[in-house]
Order: sequence, then C-alpha cells, then structure tokens
Amino acid sequence: MKRVLALLFTIVFSVLLVACDSVTYEIAMITDTGDIDDGSFNQGTWEGIKRYAEEKGKSYQYYKPAGESDEQYLAAIDLAVSGGAKIVITPGFYFERPVYEAQIKYPDVKFVLIDGEPRNADGDSDIKSNTLAVYFQEEQAAFIAAYATYRDGKKNLGYMGGIAVPAVQRFGIGWVAGAYYAAKEAGDTSYKFNPTYYTYLGTFGPSDTYKTQAGAWYDAGVEAIHAAAGGAGLSVMAAAGDRQNKYVIGVDSDQRDASSTVLTSAVEGVGEAAYEALDAFFNDKFEGGKSITLGVKENAAGIPALERGRFASFTKALHDALVAKIKTDEIVVPATADDLVEFIAELGFTLTEQEVNALKTAIAGGGQ
Repeated sequence: MKRVLALLFTIVFSVLLVACDSVTYEIAMITDTGDIDDGSFNQGTWEGIKRYAEEKGKSYQYYKPAGESDEQYLAAIDLAVSGGAKIVITPGFYFERPVYEAQIKYPDVKFVLIDGEPRNADGDSDIKSNTLAVYFQEEQAAFIAAYATYRDGKKNLGYMGGIAVPAVQRFGIGWVAGAYYAAKEAGDTSYKFNPTYYTYLGTFGPSDTYKTQAGAWYDAGVEAIHAAAGGAGLSVMAAAGDRQNKYVIGVDSDQRDASSTVLTSAVEGVGEAAYEALDAFFNDKFEGGKSITLGVKENAAGIPALERGRFASFTKALHDALVAKIKTDEIVVPATADDLVEFIAELGFTLTEQEVNALKTAIAGGGQ
C-alpha cells in the first residue's frame, strides 16, 4: 500500500511540475534600476500593464534583471521570451542597447521601449518593425508643476535629477522655465532661479547622502525641490519630512502617497502608454518601426488632479488656463538649454553672461 501511495505521489508531483513549467506569460515587463513599487517610472508602467491585463484577461509577469549591465538586461528579456512573452515592455533609456539586440534576436516578439529607442554600440538608432519607441515631453509636466508651485507661494526652488540624460534634463529645463513664467505672471520681475540648487545625483537609488544634501538646501532657504530621480526622490522626501514647510515635487507618476511632503508630481503617462500599446497589439494594430512623442496635447504630461495635491492656494482655473495655452502653442515650453535661455529673455528677464553660463553648466551636468 505504501508503495502504491508513493508511486501515486510521484505521478501527481510530476504532473504539477509539468503544469508549472507550462505556465506562460504573454505580456512581460523588464524593470530597470528600480522595482515595480518604486513609486515612479517602473511602478507607473507596471500599473498600466496590470490594468490592461486584468481587464482583458491576459497573462502578465515582470522580470527584474540581476544587475544593470546590457548583458543582464538582455538576459532578463531572454527569460521573458522563453516564458512565453509575445510583447515585452521596457521602461527607461537603459534598455536602448539591449532592445536593439533583442528586436533582431526575436523578430516575432513585439517590444515597447519607453523613454528611449533602440541604439547600437555606436549610439546609432535603428527601430525595427517589431519595436515601438515612446517618448514624453517631460519639460511640459515639469513646467506645469513649477508654475503651480510658484503660484502656491513657494518661490525658492531647487532641482535634483537622477542622471543627466536627456529626459531628466528636460524635466529640469521645464522646471526652471515654469518658475520664470509664473514669476512673470505674478509681476516678480526680479526673480532668478539659482543654479546652485540644480544638480544631478548620479543615480536613481536612495541614499543618506542625498538626504543630507537636500536637507542642506532646505536649511539654506529652498522651499520645494523637484526630485526627478526615481527612488532617490525618497531621500529628498525624508529630508523634507524632518523640517517644517518644506516640499517635494514628485516625478513620473503621482507620488502623493509616498510622503506627506509631496506637493504635487510632474507626471508622464507611462501607464497609459503601456496600456495603449498593449491594446493596439492585441487588436492587431501595433505600429512598430517608429517613435512617438506624447505630451500635454495627448493628456500624457502634467500634474495629477488638484485634489491629489497639497496646494494652499493654487486653483483649478489657473491650472486649466495654463494647460490650454500649452495645448494651443501659445506657450511653447523649452526643451533645450539654449531654448530656455531664449524663453527667459522673451519673458523680459535679464541674465548676465555669467548667469547664463552657470545655468547651462548646471543643466549639462557640470556640477554633478
């Protein structure tokens, strides 16, 4: 009898193993340097994937690379494809080279690269027909966030980016531009953004060093810091939390619930972009071989609903009027350092050559 039971157990266990091995996930996401609960880029993308998959009854899974090298990212993509992925979504510029290789290696798999496009080792772009590259006008989201922050009475502003890559630079440029535009409307003709309080941390991970640095800024008079730095923003929030009336502007997704110090967030529609790409794929409407850029006009850049913010006086009327001007191109938000300097001059502010150079140097990452 024992032998029969043992044999039965072996058979059942073998069946279970086969069943487990046969589980496949048709939708896959590969995380970058963070995790799906980073409160930022990864989490926003994952939430869009999860929403679509659960609405439509699709199987989905995320894979976290063992490290941050191209080889480790590609290994995670290999694992996703071997696990049955028909479409792989990769959030972040770190995936540019891995996806370049993967799109060739797996021509029957679709790839969605958010905030970047496939590039070879020489940096040359090549988007194959099975790949869609999605960009955002980060500068527009940060512009609205800075405008709201200034009009809410917080005028001494700082900017902490993660790494000085184009997307993070655009957040900073829009942040500075929005502050100047708000100052212009408020009649504050003497306003100047201090580039001393504009820096890149060199990473997207939290650190006590960044908490200390942010704390020093707050103690020097900075009232609000836009932390476009992924998980490193948590360190800025911790610094603000140790002080009175100090605020953080979150990034990528609505970070209100991460800290009571979050005034608002400069949001990109990463989740919506993932959702729409999946919907196109499963309805045979996937358009690869190109890049698209989404912004305010596509409702893919801005700040969360005002009730999600912690504003004391900023109003919906002010918000809606600003957004309308961006949508109609009455306001063209600058996306480069040169355009920012020209934008500031057109508003009627005068910067010395030294001030211009200091601002451009900060944006380029010279102070990192």
